[in-house]
Amino acid sequence: MDLGFFTMPIHPLDKDWRVCLHEDKDAFVLADRLGFTEAYVGEHVTDKAENITSCIAFLAWIANETKNIRLGTGTVNMPNMHPAAVAGQIAMLDHMLDGRFNFGISPGGLATDAEVFGNLDKDRNLMFQECINTVLKIWEGDAPYNIKGDYWDISTEKAQMLEIGQGIMSKPLQQPHPPIIVMVLAPFSKGVTEAAARGWDPVSANFLLPKWVASHWPKYVEGCERVNRPVDAKNWRVARSIFVADDLKTAKEYAFGYNSPYRFYFNQLLTKMKKHGRTNIFMEDQNMDEDDVTIDYVLERCVIWGTPDKVADDILALREEVGDFGTLLYAGKDWVDVELGKKSMTLLAEKSMPIVNSAIGSSVAAQ
Repeated sequence: MDLGFFTMPIHPLDKDWRVCLHEDKDAFVLADRLGFTEAYVGEHVTDKAENITSCIAFLAWIANETKNIRLGTGTVNMPNMHPAAVAGQIAMLDHMLDGRFNFGISPGGLATDAEVFGNLDKDRNLMFQECINTVLKIWEGDAPYNIKGDYWDISTEKAQMLEIGQGIMSKPLQQPHPPIIVMVLAPFSKGVTEAAARGWDPVSANFLLPKWVASHWPKYVEGCERVNRPVDAKNWRVARSIFVADDLKTAKEYAFGYNSPYRFYFNQLLTKMKKHGRTNIFMEDQNMDEDDVTIDYVLERCVIWGTPDKVADDILALREEVGDFGTLLYAGKDWVDVELGKKSMTLLAEKSMPIVNSAIGSSVAAQ
């Protein structure tokens, strides 16, 4: 099992934005140094807590400070951007990273982002599909472009001067395009099936209960089988909120205490999900009363915490519940305590994951 990193950073509203951005950057640089294989960052324009407004700009900023890790958008919220802008910026970013780039995409989930970009009442799933289809057509084709859609029309025909390069859009370094990754939030997501059928790979969100994460694998298999694509668990990524410390007392307090960044993170998410009728992602029973979905209820089910040995056991238990998967994505949180935040990532990489992979290897060898 590979180890990766994902952050949809949620910081205290009064924390200096510069400090937040530099701590987020430092987490990616540390992940690279510790041998994490890939790392993703989210974006939102209208959220002071989730304050990375462009994952493309953020990755461009940190590109030269990382050496081996694959960096990914997590995600580009496609309805909020023009497909020509996405195609051009992602193509350049792929070259800046020398091809160590994964293209994470989604319809976007923040209502105020949709509102500010004027698509709150539009079908954002259809906009998402048209946007990515248009991006791929741009990369597949050559000038002159003449791509018609319901939301965007793409053309350089009137003003082109191809002999000097004007009107020609650049292509990414990885051909035919960078690996496309989709973030999955819903139980039994049909989007997983459609993504798999198109050759794309899923990430199961870190705030989804394990029993609903398990529902994604059959959907992935369904999509692969539809197009005779080989089914490989290595292509499935599962994100989880994890905290590792040297002792159980420190781990429990940092994961669940009053000043816990995990408590703050999930309180933010739970408040948003309740507001927009999506509390079901936290429910063990889809018929349970929404009032019973408290922050403590969510923390107990969504956070893996403890010493390296305990965390390793809990990761193996997660794998037993959801099935085999290729990459565990450590979900980044605000560094209330910088040293504990860094140490958690270090202990996971250097202590817990070797235990996990030794156990997986032993179980495979015994079969």
